[in-house]
Amino acid sequence: MASKKGKILIVDDNAGIRQALKILLPVHFAEVETLPSPVTLVNTLDRFRPDVVLLDMNFNTSINTGNEGLFWLGEIKQMMPEVEVVLFTAYADIQLAVEGMKKGAFDFIVKPWDNEKLVDTLTAARDKARKAMGRDGRQEDIPHSGLKPESPMFWGTSKPMAVIQKTVRKIAPTDATVLITGENGTGKDVLAREIHANSLRNGKPMVAVDAGAITETLFESELFGHVKGAFTDAHTDHVGKFEQADGGTLFLDEIGNIPLHLQAKLLRVIQSRSVVRVGGSQSIPVNIRLICATNMDLEALVREGRFREDLYYRINTVHIALPPLRERKEDIVPLAERFVAQFAEKYHRPLTGLDESAKLVLENGRWSGNIRELQNRIEKAVILSEGKYLTAKDIQLDGPTGNLSHDTAEEERLVREAVLRCNGNISAAAKSLGISRPTLYAKMKKYGL
Repeated sequence: MASKKGKILIVDDNAGIRQALKILLPVHFAEVETLPSPVTLVNTLDRFRPDVVLLDMNFNTSINTGNEGLFWLGEIKQMMPEVEVVLFTAYADIQLAVEGMKKGAFDFIVKPWDNEKLVDTLTAARDKARKAMGRDGRQEDIPHSGLKPESPMFWGTSKPMAVIQKTVRKIAPTDATVLITGENGTGKDVLAREIHANSLRNGKPMVAVDAGAITETLFESELFGHVKGAFTDAHTDHVGKFEQADGGTLFLDEIGNIPLHLQAKLLRVIQSRSVVRVGGSQSIPVNIRLICATNMDLEALVREGRFREDLYYRINTVHIALPPLRERKEDIVPLAERFVAQFAEKYHRPLTGLDESAKLVLENGRWSGNIRELQNRIEKAVILSEGKYLTAKDIQLDGPTGNLSHDTAEEERLVREAVLRCNGNISAAAKSLGISRPTLYAKMKKYGL
């Protein structure tokens, strides 16, 4: 006899589908409610308090963008983060469903569905939600989505990484300023966290700043802080990133993108180890360990007069150059297996690893987007997988994989989608595409974005 507990809300504009599910699901759920559209979804959530929402991804509304499911997923998770959402999608919308899982959906079901798989997925989502909400007699602090806290750095077995690991062991316990360079996606931020974790400051915060994403007008306020009334919207005092990192580590990513005139202000603070908040007069001492990172050639920028030489030498006490993935091929498969394990747990897939065909494809890949591209490719493959092992067919998926296509039309599409997906955040869009901010700017200009 099926376990009949929990509540499910079905949101689908197809009356036949709603009726079929109202016959099927009461065997497994104590209460089943349906909606023909998400118009009254918010009120229904508040009243019905479901454990699971089975959410169609497209409705006959004036929006008609194909992204309605993602929008309502966000609304549900914002209102009730403990509720699990399973997306109901046509085969053509699988890419959207994949994006939905990255945004917190429990899973997705493709129409026409298999009854057994649908029931298994919905009841698993119900059990997870009820466990998290304490409806089964206990309350547990379970993150509703996302990987477990970031695991230690993966060093692998390649010679370049062995040299870097030896260097990190030597410099981590010191307060030496570190400059990490390398292509996009090589793991500069992960290495910075590894250095902090093995430092004497690991009991204090590591504050990370994407220096290239801060607008010039907010640069001083974000880094150095401001006092109330310093400018129109300064309604309260604001503690800047340098102060937030006091006692710990400040990680300045994309430092090569800081405009020249702001580099002088940054240099003064690094030299004096003190900040003056915007609009203030008091000099506030800060005790930080500084780690910087960039994918740019700072020596070339110095020669071109685009990066201050004195700042370059100030941040370059120890220089670590991370190798691209193509120069550490022996690490590709172990890295991929690690991602398979992580994402199989996150997306509830019964995967145990990679088959030989998948390993061959991975080892022979270009991976110009490096570890980030590999991670994104594995994540998508895991979501769409059906067997116990990922195969070459799973790995060789259509669509964006962190590389820009050489085909102009495809490249333009990828650029547009990335910028829209990241809500105009150029740094985030560039990272998702595996290219630098300047490169993305050039492509945006090329396509009139």
